[in-house]
Amino acid sequence: EWNECWRGELSGWTILYRSINHRVDSKSLWLYRWYYSRTCQWILSLTITVILALAFIEEPSSLTITSDVRYRLPAWNPPCGLTESVELLCLLVFVVDVSVKSYLIGWKEFWKNKWLMAYILTLIVSLVDWIVSLSFFCKESVRIRRILRPFFLLQNSSMMKKTLKSINSTLPEMARWVIAQKTSFHRMAGSREIDNQQDKEWVVYFRNLPDSLTSLLVLLTTANNPDVMIPAYSKNRAYSIFFILFTVLGNLFLMNLLTAIIYNQFRGYLLKSVQSSLFRRRLGIRAAFEVLSSLKETPASSLKMCSCDQLSAAQFQKLFEELDKDAIKQHPPSPEYQSHFMQKVQFAFGHPYFGYLGNVVALANIISICVVLVMDADKQPSERDDFFLGAINCFFILYYLLEMLLKILAMGLKRYLSYPSNRFDGLLTVILLILEIATFAVYGFPHPGWRPELMGLLSLWDMVRLVNMLIVFRFLRIIPNMKVIALPCTTWVSLLVNWLCSFQVVFYAFAITGIMLFKGAVVPLGNTSAANTTNYNGTLQCGTYEQLEYWPNNFDDFAAAVVTLWDVMVVNNWQVFLDAFSRYSSPGVLLTFLLDQF
Repeated sequence: EWNECWRGELSGWTILYRSINHRVDSKSLWLYRWYYSRTCQWILSLTITVILALAFIEEPSSLTITSDVRYRLPAWNPPCGLTESVELLCLLVFVVDVSVKSYLIGWKEFWKNKWLMAYILTLIVSLVDWIVSLSFFCKESVRIRRILRPFFLLQNSSMMKKTLKSINSTLPEMARWVIAQKTSFHRMAGSREIDNQQDKEWVVYFRNLPDSLTSLLVLLTTANNPDVMIPAYSKNRAYSIFFILFTVLGNLFLMNLLTAIIYNQFRGYLLKSVQSSLFRRRLGIRAAFEVLSSLKETPASSLKMCSCDQLSAAQFQKLFEELDKDAIKQHPPSPEYQSHFMQKVQFAFGHPYFGYLGNVVALANIISICVVLVMDADKQPSERDDFFLGAINCFFILYYLLEMLLKILAMGLKRYLSYPSNRFDGLLTVILLILEIATFAVYGFPHPGWRPELMGLLSLWDMVRLVNMLIVFRFLRIIPNMKVIALPCTTWVSLLVNWLCSFQVVFYAFAITGIMLFKGAVVPLGNTSAANTTNYNGTLQCGTYEQLEYWPNNFDDFAAAVVTLWDVMVVNNWQVFLDAFSRYSSPGVLLTFLLDQF
């Protein structure tokens, strides 16, 4: 009876305060808890991962050793119906997902939720396209549902939804920036086109307005600087003023202005979003307090403290704030020794200063490795004497082992392993010890002139380099002791995950689009027509796609398309890809590469 009364009161307060937007009856609350349980969310995340990973296996398959069109062997493509069956199972999971969400929020809220409506529309289009694929026995060249797959990842992440809304809020400011950029581009391109009437050497870059705009766009990313300036600058030094002014105006001013606009909008929107979230949370807690206070019969423990005094609204709010805090991890106790000597040993080696001494020793180890490597930098591997480096590594690894054992003695094994930094230290120390024992077993102990030949899987030099890398990696143990570095390192994981999700959504859509537009466009020189070659008297033109041997960068499969888009995004020689794909396919490739840059 009390539960029913509580639910009825809570429903009324939900309408008044709008703290929650889902059903509150017992069955719906049970379904709500089940849906947001770890198991269900893990299944949903696994389904999203599987449907996105299908692009690597579907035709055109990425299951080849190389993507180079000159050496690539025919890829294995799954039979029709194999990947489609897996995809159907994933789509059915999404159907269940959207059905549960729609039921929990109710019919009225469903029509207000644009994400759910878009979710259902995406599923309908995907299922229809799936049926069309089976009707054509998987031979169709265009599959619309593949471009829509990133939406499943997008709609499942609240942070990515906020990011998309923030981008949407920047569109008016970005439109003004585009207008300003377009105006400067047309003025600069027009001036160079007029100059070109008298300078025939610049016909490569400024023979007409579209080519002028393309050359200036590439110059805006500084990818073709100073190549685009040299022909004119070699004739008259005054021409450099044009390119300097354009670079300063476009790259150093307008591009930074765009970054400032996006940053300002993101900061304002995210701050507003956090404030709104905190306000709704406090409002919901106050609504719950008012509901419980208005009930005539309440359990004795619901609104009373241990002293049997009733809680005020402020105390009720503070109680939930305390419950929301992360629990402080309690480390296991250290062992209690009866011996006075062992107590002194425990105090000495359990003191933080002993850890600081280990950091100093690790730094000394890195410095000694650097000194030896610099001294041997100009020597051939056969002329190097690895005695000093081997002896140094042996000494420091023995110290690391002794340090680990003394800490375990002072803290106890359970307490030692309860600290992440100790687990990190211990793991690397064990690996270093195993490598050192393996080195001694195969090559013997270090001695002057220690240069044995290759034996087994790794040479001595390879094993020493591996040990050196692990020692340098072990020095990261100092990060928890540096608060300036420790705080960013504790938050980088969540930020990295959000960035990777955004990166995956954008690259996935562009990669699928690139496959549909440019699949099979790049062919080796022996199979291409004379119109698409850059040969000049039997010699490849310097700086072209063919001369630089960029053949592995293509859109013939999903993995190759992702790598190609990455190379374009880095903007190092992206004009080479633009020139090649415009020759091999169509000049419209500029739009695809330009959007990838943004």
